[in-house]
Amino acid sequence: MKDVLDIIKNIEMVYDSNTSFQVLKDFERVLDHLDIYVYKNWSKGELASGPNIERHWVTCSFMWKKEDMPDPMGGKRLLDYDCKVSYIRSSLIQPRKIRKPDDMRPGTKKGKLDTKPIWIVEIQMPKTLIADIYAGSMNPQEEDPAEGNITPEAQPADDLTTPASDASVGGEDTSTDLGL
Repeated sequence: MKDVLDIIKNIEMVYDSNTSFQVLKDFERVLDHLDIYVYKNWSKGELASGPNIERHWVTCSFMWKKEDMPDPMGGKRLLDYDCKVSYIRSSLIQPRKIRKPDDMRPGTKKGKLDTKPIWIVEIQMPKTLIADIYAGSMNPQEEDPAEGNITPEAQPADDLTTPASDASVGGEDTSTDLGL
């Protein structure tokens, strides 16, 4: 069972720690790079706990409303990259909005506590995967993943399509027709 106060404390801890915030951004970068947000409802998740940083793993838990369960195919995609994913049915305790006197706890001015069903998805990701994705995002890519074309930065220097003026020696044209 999750409590709204615990979630708020976790988020404050993340914002207070530069390391936790950076690790959480790197964690999200991996999810984005692996196209997890393409799957239904994955973008609706909220951080419930974490990041818990261990020697070889980073673990984060995200929560969704019961009716907005994330597509399990997104979790299956993470399994291909050595991540560990678990789905847990749970409930969230949160105060009721006060609209009438019956919505208040007796003797206080605070709202009654309601439990709402949620899904918790815990993702345990290897640090090596995070480092590999981070290193790949810092360097220019050699191939365009959408088309499989080589970008100009990665084009070989000894290209066969040199202009005729560079290939000529002593004024003679030595270029050949390659049939392209």
